[in-house]
Amino acid sequence: MNKAFVKDDDAEDDDDQVQAPAIPAGTKYYITRRGFLVLKEELDRLVRVERPEVVSVVSWAASNGDRSENGDYIYGKRRLREIDRRIRFLIKRLESATVVDPKDQENLEQVFFGATVTVCDIEGEEASYQIVGVDEANASEGRISWISPLAKALFKARLGDTVRFMSPSGPRELDIIDIRYE
Repeated sequence: MNKAFVKDDDAEDDDDQVQAPAIPAGTKYYITRRGFLVLKEELDRLVRVERPEVVSVVSWAASNGDRSENGDYIYGKRRLREIDRRIRFLIKRLESATVVDPKDQENLEQVFFGATVTVCDIEGEEASYQIVGVDEANASEGRISWISPLAKALFKARLGDTVRFMSPSGPRELDIIDIRYE
């Protein structure tokens, strides 16, 4: 294939391409100890396992000759850029992280970062949510980001309080029936 028709991605090394949850300007990057360890393990795996594997594939592919039509080389270089981009992102996140251990929370009567809150809606359905950092949020597992509308409504609430917030399906009210710090 003629080089005129092949996009050269070597110049695409922007950190802007990493799709990460946004943290409000001027706020700290809060994360639980568990979330911090998960990010640290991912960084370690990328640096010690994945990157060396891709580097060896790219060097092998480069030794085969014509790189312009060499799929292993082209896609290996692209994957290497993705790994390097993710490594830079993780290093920045881990350096700026403020680790909060929910077990160290002193005011157990109110909802703060790291709390696991059990709520009950108008229909009587119960659900539990843990308030965590933006990179560790997973609604299907009951972990919500501290910048989500529900978490913001829950902050500083106490047992028995009713919180109101705007959900994607419209306004909702939830009663707080349990607060735990695990």
